[in-house]
Order: sequence, then structure tokens, then C-alpha cells
Amino acid sequence: MTLLPLWTDFFDDLQHVRGRSLNTVMAYRRDLELFAKYRENQSSISGFYEYMKQQKLSTRSQARIISSLRTYFKFCEGRGMEAPELRELRPPKIKVGLPKSLSLKEFEDLLRACQVDEVSRALRNRLTLMLLFGLGCRVSELVALNLEDYSPTDRWLKIHGKGNKERLVPLTDQLVIELGLYIQQARPHLIREKSSTLLVNDRGHRPSRVDIWRWLAAWSAKAGFDEPISPHRFRHGCATALLESGADLRSIQVLLGHSSIQTTQIYTNVTTQNLVKTVDEHHPLSHIKDIESDL
Repeated sequence: MTLLPLWTDFFDDLQHVRGRSLNTVMAYRRDLELFAKYRENQSSISGFYEYMKQQKLSTRSQARIISSLRTYFKFCEGRGMEAPELRELRPPKIKVGLPKSLSLKEFEDLLRACQVDEVSRALRNRLTLMLLFGLGCRVSELVALNLEDYSPTDRWLKIHGKGNKERLVPLTDQLVIELGLYIQQARPHLIREKSSTLLVNDRGHRPSRVDIWRWLAAWSAKAGFDEPISPHRFRHGCATALLESGADLRSIQVLLGHSSIQTTQIYTNVTTQNLVKTVDEHHPLSHIKDIESDL
């Protein structure tokens, strides 16, 4: 495959100048590799859209790829190269749906489903779910947690977010208890080598994002769900539950690590939708049928 111009420089800029994570850089690389493969035999930019459809990519994935390419070509122009593709590449319109959050009942079902006979793994499984729901963290942030990120005295966890940004998340009493039990009674039996990782997989190492997805898929199946619960649904569930309990948007923004409060505001639409459903199901006027007015 023929590499695109300034390929290496672009990836270096992403990681070392813009502070993007390795996972993000690899995502950009996959997007550019797809475009480079297409350009080996085709020159038309318009044909790339059909090519992506042939790869059975969703509209959202296509939009992400176009965004990656536009970022790359802007970088090329900044280095003095002509990039006419920048004017031709336009992301497809995608319908923004409301995030699907995890309900409390689903969370409780998963807590029961994750239990195993081995105490160490049972505590690890339970803590994984408690951290996802209690912190509202991304799966990449979860697997990056280290022992030194936890302060039992101050009762917070340091989260390493996107763009190397850090935030301190306060812990509930229950999470402090769960962390204490896991660190004292489970982690020493799971770890296989000297490591700072907080969570430990079945091989004794830091878990990968794939490990978390695999665990959730197994527990979802055991709980009887029709489809696996994704890690991001815990994040949505945490935000929605806080908002419905009266937390302000700014606090939720800080907790989730959103750079813009506009991202957080989407949860107000979720709670409004829930309010409409609640009124429709429980308000007494919703159950009065076919009563003629005397007016």
C-alpha cells in the first residue's frame, strides 16, 4: 500500500503535539489506510463514499473517517502542500439519537450475573461494574486506572481522560468500601507481575478494552439480556441518574470530563423524554377515557 504524504509527521503531531492517545492515533491510521487503499486504483473523491458503503460502514463510521481525512489534509496544507481533497470531502449527515442509558434494574441484574465462586474474581468483577456506573468513566479511562490514582484519605480517583487531561472524581461510601475490599483481598491474588494497574485481568495483567467488552458480554448473556451491554451505557446511565436526581449540568460535565457543556446537555433531552413517559404512564388524567365534557 502506498503511504500518503507526510504520513509519519501527521501521526507524530497527533500524539506528541496535540496529545492524542495511542488509541486515537491508531484510529486515525486505520481511517487513512482505508483511503490510501482506495486511492491505489481510484482517483475520484466522490467514488470514495460508495467505496465506504461497499465496506458496509455505518453512516457514523463514514462521518468519522471523513473527519479524520479532513484533519489530515488540513495538516498537509499547514505544511505547504496543496490538498484539493479538503474541499471535496464532506461528512455525510447523521441522525443524532439520544444516548441509551443503563437502568438501575439492569445494573443490579449485571451485579448478580457477574458473581463467580472464586472470591478474587468475584470482587474484581463487581468493582468493574461499580466503577463504570459510579464514575461514568470511558472504558479507556477504566483500564488506565493505577493504584496510585486512588486516594482513600481524600476519597477520590484520578481519571486520565482524553488529550491527557486529568480529573478528580469523588467516591461514594459504597465505592470506597468496594475498592478497599478489592485492593486488600482480591488484587494480590490476581496480579502476576509487578504492575501499577488497579484492575487485573484473568492473566494477571492490566485489562484491555477488549477484556472489558468480553466480560460485559458474558455477564449480559448470563443476566438474560437480548444483547450485550456496552461500557458506554454505564456512562450514559450515570449521567442520566445524576440529572434526574437534581445534579446540575456543570457538575456532571466535570464528572464525565466533557470539554463542552453542550455535550452534557444531550442528557436533558433524555430526562425530558423520561418525564413525558412518566406523566403518560402515571398521571391520573392519562387513565381517564371517553369522558364527555359538560362545558
